[in-house]
Amino acid sequence: MARVCPVTGKAPISGNNRSHSLRATRRRWNVNLQPVKVNVNGRVVTMKLSARAIKTLNKTAKKSAKTEEVAA
Repeated sequence: MARVCPVTGKAPISGNNRSHSLRATRRRWNVNLQPVKVNVNGRVVTMKLSARAIKTLNKTAKKSAKTEEVAA
């Protein structure tokens, strides 16, 4: 499985490690993927989402629940 978030499309980025003498060696920064159970079309599916995507989904879920509560 590629380390890519299916919601945000975030993927690893690469760069250099720099030692004290400024020697450059390649490295990569992986995405913070977390397994989460998500309700998709009435089915519970386990997906690996980035931490930022999880925060955004939680925020929109709270906001929609609050607007439903006010409308009722």
